[in-house]
Amino acid sequence: MTNYTILSKFRNKESVDYLVSEIRKKGKSCYNFCDIPADKDNPNSPIEEQMKVFESVKDFYNDAYYKKVFKDDLDGLKNAEKVIVLLPAGNAVHIEAGIAYGLGKELILIGEAEKPETLYLIFENRYNTIEDFLLTI
Repeated sequence: MTNYTILSKFRNKESVDYLVSEIRKKGKSCYNFCDIPADKDNPNSPIEEQMKVFESVKDFYNDAYYKKVFKDDLDGLKNAEKVIVLLPAGNAVHIEAGIAYGLGKELILIGEAEKPETLYLIFENRYNTIEDFLLTI
């Protein structure tokens, strides 16, 4: 089990890595989905280049690498006590948040939603910034 897992866009990697680092500095554990590169052949390339490769995969549903990424991310979600959604976030993150809610995980939202949605009420705690959240650990 980990204390936290973070859900966000891979394009938000810099903020995700910062949040994970700060959580760990406070003695807590955190699964970081950004540790798995979007482009397995060029893991150190810039984020946008990795995302171009990821988004151009022809047979995505049958790609062994991305099946493993899915399993690892789902395990990270299942094994976390609390789940943080760090905005901005895309459709996949909202699916993962729904899974977390269904699993009975405590959900935390960091950032301001672009527009109100009633389903954002699944978040037990909401913070405008990473720093606001970190004050609670």
